[in-house]
Amino acid sequence: MTRTAPATATDTPRARRRALRVLLVSQTLGGAGMAAGITVGALLAQDLLGSTGLAGLPAALFTAGAALGAAVLGRLCQRLGHRLGLALGHGTAALGSAGVVAGAAARWPALLLAALFVYGAGTATGLLARYAGAELAPADRRGRAAGTVLFAMTLGAVAGPNLVGPTGALAHTWGIPRLAGPFLLAAAAYTAAALVLLARLRPVPPRPPQPGPPHDATAAPGTGPRPVRGGPGVVTGATVMITAQLVMIAVMTMTPVHMTGHGHTTQAAGLVIALHVGAMFLPSPLSGLLTDRLGARRVAAAAGAVLPGAGLLAALSPPASLPLLSCALVLLGAGWNLALLSGTALITDAAPAENRAAVQGLADVGMSVSGATGAMVSGLVVGAGGYPALATAAGALALAVIPAVALRGTRR
Repeated sequence: MTRTAPATATDTPRARRRALRVLLVSQTLGGAGMAAGITVGALLAQDLLGSTGLAGLPAALFTAGAALGAAVLGRLCQRLGHRLGLALGHGTAALGSAGVVAGAAARWPALLLAALFVYGAGTATGLLARYAGAELAPADRRGRAAGTVLFAMTLGAVAGPNLVGPTGALAHTWGIPRLAGPFLLAAAAYTAAALVLLARLRPVPPRPPQPGPPHDATAAPGTGPRPVRGGPGVVTGATVMITAQLVMIAVMTMTPVHMTGHGHTTQAAGLVIALHVGAMFLPSPLSGLLTDRLGARRVAAAAGAVLPGAGLLAALSPPASLPLLSCALVLLGAGWNLALLSGTALITDAAPAENRAAVQGLADVGMSVSGATGAMVSGLVVGAGGYPALATAAGALALAVIPAVALRGTRR
């Protein structure tokens, strides 16, 4: 029988619950910052660049920035612990948000686009935090813990798009374009998230050896770099998340452009995106529970059925129908959530403990690259064939890839 060491003063269930609460607060603030780019990024680029074909460029840039951020932050979390790594990510995103505001105010596209790339670090930070939550929990509750951390983003992420009007009015009074208003909120929210982590998150020692031990989220840094590696579960989990990210980003990015082009207001587009973002994170506890109970592969296969349904509904919805477009974007967010939680569980279970944070960061790099690709291609596809063609193609990709990959090999 494996003996377990007694818990120390800083390694108790209470200490781990406290660390989780701090993560939840920082995630709520970070969610508000993340929502700015989702809601008005494409519209802001369309306004400055004067081209619908380039409307997907902002999402491509901040998802590319998230790719670089995931790679760097994964290594930093491995070396320095999650407290400093995540705080640096939020701080970087705050700088990027301020740069977007400055670029929009000066009507300087080069600064705007460069700042959007830096702003992408916030997305990487928010998603990496789910691994921190999973590693604070026992092995049989990792899905629920990761889901709880993602759920915390819901309040901020849903509130953010609905503040497009007030923040736009505030920006206008300061002589800044209205569409840059949400990035004022993002700069403040990301700064607050970094300060919360630095001030309140305390390191928790690694759990003592036990069967299937989770790697601790806030453990002390390792002794040096190790090769990034993982088993087949890492590849499966990464493929599921990467495909879902590409599909979700492509459709989501062009929905506000599609709506405003058919007479909807930016406030209506913000409402649809708010519902979508809520569906991305609100079901997280349920998705995590299903992952723990049914197995990650089955939940991933379910995501491969929900995402094509979302694409088909978006393609068939009349442009004037706000309810149908809202339902399509809600399904899109829910399918992405199922894919993310199941992929996270597969990777966390399969990655070696000694370099798990680096493996997790690398998987999120793949997600960000696929998201950048989807965002960039989405504008071109809509320009050539229209929004229905984009939604149909995205749904077909999810149906072809995710179930086949998820159900291959042994069950989790």
